[in-house]
Order: sequence, then C-alpha cells, then structure tokens
Amino acid sequence: MSKDSYIFTPLPGKPNGPLLFLFHGTGGNENQMLGLALDLLPGVAAISPRGDVSEYGAARFFRRTAEGVYDMDDLARRTAKMADFIKAHVGAAKPSSVIGIGFSNGANILASVLFAEPDLFDATILMHPLIPFEPKVNGSLEDKRVLITAGRRDPICPPELTTRLDSYLRADGADVTLEWHEGGHEMRQNELVAARTFLAPYRLQQETGT
Repeated sequence: MSKDSYIFTPLPGKPNGPLLFLFHGTGGNENQMLGLALDLLPGVAAISPRGDVSEYGAARFFRRTAEGVYDMDDLARRTAKMADFIKAHVGAAKPSSVIGIGFSNGANILASVLFAEPDLFDATILMHPLIPFEPKVNGSLEDKRVLITAGRRDPICPPELTTRLDSYLRADGADVTLEWHEGGHEMRQNELVAARTFLAPYRLQQETGT
C-alpha cells in the first residue's frame, strides 16, 4: 500500500477527526472538489487524488470504451489500486470516521471501491453516479450510510439506472438517502443541502476530534 500512488492534494484537519476522500469528475483534477469539502465540513482533513487515466487529455479514474461502457478489467484494477491508496492514508491518519464524496466518474470509482471494500467507509456521497452493471459486493453493506444525488433529466446518468442502484444498495442493507433535482448532470443547491444534512453527525467528530 502506498500513500503516493496518486497525485493528490491534502487538506490538513484536526487529528483523529473525520477523514474525507474526494473524487473528481472526468476532466477534473485533485483541486476540483476541495471547495465543496470545505463548504460541507469546514476544517475537515481530506485527501483528493487525481485520476491517473487520460481520456484525450481528460483525467479519469478508469477506462471506458464508449459513453457508459466501462472497461471492466481496468475498473477492477483501478478499484484495487484506489482501495490500497485509501487504506494507506487511513492507516496513517487513524481518523474517527472515513467519508467518501465523488462526482460523476469520481462517484463511479467511489461506488466500485465501496462494493469491493465495504468496510473502508463509514459514509459515502455519490453525486450523479452511473453504474451500468450489476454490482457484486465483497461482504455486506449492512447499515452503511449512502447519499445518492441525481438529476431527473441527466443525459449521462439515466434516472432508471440511478433508481436501480438505489434499490440494489437498499437490498444489500445500506442506509440510503436519494436526493433528486429536476435538472441534468450539474450539481444543484438542494444536493448540497442534502449533503450537509447527511454529514451532520460527523461535524461533532470534526469539532472535537472524537
């Protein structure tokens, strides 16, 4: 396991408080999600890696062969690599809780890590995920907290696939909140409100370091 297997930006926070992992969308970078983290949990410790796959110059976390068609072998390899990266940072920081937030392609790699290593995260926020395959969970998602946010007119992440993901997670025991807006693939204010509400239990940990 290596803490340096990705280029990343760290945010310092209170020792032994929550540790937040941030995953950007296609074409983003390790700084794209930092403002969101500071807005949702001011002062939180965070790790924001840059995707190490280039798609015509745009950074991603795994390869795809077409829009919505994933290279599943590559996804499996990148998921294992990301899980090791997360474990290395968690082992060094020894946080009170581990939270993941991903947008679009970042939500997809976060979801894939959640399926492969369900015990890594205490809570995850999947913003506009697209999971066009039937997940196989390595263990159980029992009582894992998950927030999904999505647009009802999202041309990239069809609402029926969002609903299918929601149903799958619930069937495996996850504690899921699903927040819709009436737009497309963009973040909207009600998503941020839902995320703040979802993260409320971790604010006290962040403030007290317990």
